[in-house]
Amino acid sequence: MAESPLLLLGGAAVTLLKGRGALQDIDQLSLFKPICKFCASVTTVRDIVPTLRKALQVAQSGTPGPVFVELPLDVLYPYQMVSQEMAPKEHGKTVTQKIVNWYMNNHLSNLYAGAWEPSDKSPLKPDIPFANISTVQKCADLIMNGKKPVIVVGSQATLPPTPVNDVRQALEKIGIPCFLGGMSRGILGANSPLQMRQRRRDALKEADVIVLAGAVCDFRLSYGRGLNKKAKIIAVNRDKTQMMRNSDMFWKPTIPVVGDVGSFLKDLSGILSNYTCPNDWTQSLRERDLAKEDANKKMSEDILEQHLNPLKVFIDLEEKLPENSILIADGGDFVGTSAYILRPRGPLTWLDPGAFGTLGVGAGFALGAKLCRPDSEIWIIFGDGSLGYSLIEFDTFVRHKIPLIALVGNDAGWTQIAREQIPLFGTNVACDLAYCQFFVFNSIPTTMKQSKDWEAKGILLQKGDNIQSIYEEAQKLVKEGNTVLINALIGKTKFREGSISI
Repeated sequence: MAESPLLLLGGAAVTLLKGRGALQDIDQLSLFKPICKFCASVTTVRDIVPTLRKALQVAQSGTPGPVFVELPLDVLYPYQMVSQEMAPKEHGKTVTQKIVNWYMNNHLSNLYAGAWEPSDKSPLKPDIPFANISTVQKCADLIMNGKKPVIVVGSQATLPPTPVNDVRQALEKIGIPCFLGGMSRGILGANSPLQMRQRRRDALKEADVIVLAGAVCDFRLSYGRGLNKKAKIIAVNRDKTQMMRNSDMFWKPTIPVVGDVGSFLKDLSGILSNYTCPNDWTQSLRERDLAKEDANKKMSEDILEQHLNPLKVFIDLEEKLPENSILIADGGDFVGTSAYILRPRGPLTWLDPGAFGTLGVGAGFALGAKLCRPDSEIWIIFGDGSLGYSLIEFDTFVRHKIPLIALVGNDAGWTQIAREQIPLFGTNVACDLAYCQFFVFNSIPTTMKQSKDWEAKGILLQKGDNIQSIYEEAQKLVKEGNTVLINALIGKTKFREGSISI
């Protein structure tokens, strides 16, 4: 659902022992087929390269997604080792033994036949759909005839082959107010006058032309119910099924476009090179945006009965984030609040799990982000619930010398669920956690830290502390090569009341 091109490799019992009760022998292909674009089991050594080439091509083609390749042990082990185990130890004396020996020898020969012959290892070109220029022209005509156009950009805008900086330039040339979601957050930088962050629902009800550039009418867009019924809607997506989601019930695209989002926007910007979006429309959205942000800032100044105001935690963080920061979202209510306040500094500087909302991705995403962009300052935004899936990875960060900062919103609960559960059912069963002391990393034994110079540092952030000073301390520690966890004790607010998405 996150549309990530992922190659998953799985080991398996040797080919001759499949289905015969070998250790950990299960039907993996049946498990993965419903959630993978491509599944295959390699049965001969010569098929390893062609299968991997095909899998990688499928993973990147159309709408990207995961692929699974199963590799039995005997196609991975050296010939000498396998032949010693598989080849007959003695000549067959009975007809049955001779048949078994013949079968084993033939199986071994077929397993390695052609294994050492040269093969093409170059990557196969992904099959990516592109919109034809006549369709793009029709879309441009709709936009030019509109008075209140808006673009909703989804994660697909960040996919190859169009570089994200080209997509950014295209959006700036088009000049239409944009709402960014998923991986597209940050594509316009932190302070673009075109990006609107607040009151998207109101804008979509008023707009007369709506471009869904990779955005899907699922729960994130209220299944399409919030779109202006009279608006002309342009839906662009690599996947027709995703593009038409709920179009039979609540909305209908005027022009459906099956194609790459980035390339579409680039072509569209070329046609609209002399177009200017009505200024009064952009200005009204901007004023609305600023008014909501001012309201959020005022709400952040409310002193809670217990602990810190989470809005204040993020507003102060926003002021301290450097231009090279990467934000990673792993949580529910706390992360939901952050999305309204924090501004990713550039393209691909906001990472989240996608529509499925899987908890526990934060540490893995952070590890990958830091290794890919070692000069970036990595911030993981954790809820205290989601942190439970990643705590052990702080040992990984220390062992591999990965400096980063984790900010934990510790409100002692699964708050996103509690917001609806308690009013509806009158009980907080299974929603309560404790105000755990997550900052105890300083007590990790030196043997786990590898050295005293490289540690996991824990900082408690609580009511009465200077929040920005704490952030400055964390940033100083990271620059010195430490992994840092800030345990922010936060209280309850009504900021996201009623915001659970199902």
